[in-house]
Amino acid sequence: MGLFDSLAGGMLDKVLGEKGAMAQVAMDMLNQHGGLNGVLEKFKEGGLAEQAASWVGKGENLPITAEQIAGVLGNGTLAEMAAKFGIDANSLSAQIAEHLPAIVDKLTPNGEVPAESGNVLSTVLGMLK
Repeated sequence: MGLFDSLAGGMLDKVLGEKGAMAQVAMDMLNQHGGLNGVLEKFKEGGLAEQAASWVGKGENLPITAEQIAGVLGNGTLAEMAAKFGIDANSLSAQIAEHLPAIVDKLTPNGEVPAESGNVLSTVLGMLK
């Protein structure tokens, strides 16, 4: 993570507590996959286009399982991300499965991905508003 990402993560931890850790995971995912569009594209390529579209759209968010997260992100990526946060990969994939639909939903309040979605710091700070 870069300096600004670390600062934003520290701020999120203080402001949001445990939710700040998930916001940090979201930032890490966004960084690794080219922003929100990149993350959504990865899920579409992984056969989860319907789920990803539901998170962006204005209707109900379809759920996703920890196994589906592992299938899309890969065990190596999950293990690397989990190590950064001091948890095991299975716990991380379960947390991502629990929170990712809501995070994407909050980042796309108008039912579409905002143009500035590649700017990770701006995107995550926007979640605090």
